[in-house]
Amino acid sequence: MLEWLNNNSGALSAIASFCTLGVWLFYAQLLYLGFARQRRPRILINRGRSKSPDGMCLISNMSSEAIFVTNVLGVLHTSQGEYTCDLTDYTRSDDSGEESSEESATRQGPLASGDYHQVCSFREIIDHIAEGHNLDIDRNTLTLDDEMLRMLEIRLIAIYGSENRPLGAYRCFMLEKAELDPNVKNQGCLIVPTSFDTYRVSRRWHQKRIRQWLESLPSSR
Repeated sequence: MLEWLNNNSGALSAIASFCTLGVWLFYAQLLYLGFARQRRPRILINRGRSKSPDGMCLISNMSSEAIFVTNVLGVLHTSQGEYTCDLTDYTRSDDSGEESSEESATRQGPLASGDYHQVCSFREIIDHIAEGHNLDIDRNTLTLDDEMLRMLEIRLIAIYGSENRPLGAYRCFMLEKAELDPNVKNQGCLIVPTSFDTYRVSRRWHQKRIRQWLESLPSSR
């Protein structure tokens, strides 16, 4: 046995070196994946308080660093097409008819890691889109005479950390009729997300898509 080891010491040494290299590469890959996961931007667009249109649209920053929100967009998908509006500086009124404070009147600005921001209710988003495009939408039932409301999409454009290009995020919510009582009509609808998570648009080849989002705003045409 010792003689065989002496005769094949060179080959055994090479095999041991390759095994050691493989172990180091494995741990280096684990370290890189952990670092990349910490550096990867993580933005959540969610529904809060209620499943009804009066529920709040929430934006949460789950990244390890702060993000700077530049634009928040709402897109209403109907049977006749899409209608887009800018929610970045949308000012809503409270129950007394007074406009909200300056801090809540804009969604533009830094959002620290772990923080969240309430955009407004989904009903207010749909109302804002309807006003901007002269759509005759029933505010109670969220129905449109000539068109069928299908989906509401929330889009976000932000800057993350030291990145020199913007990133985007979006999530879609279906407008489903609430069948609480078959004998009662016009019971409104429910806001149901179409996906479990928020889609991230952060790759280099996604920049054209983000530019198209900005160009779709009525003020940019």
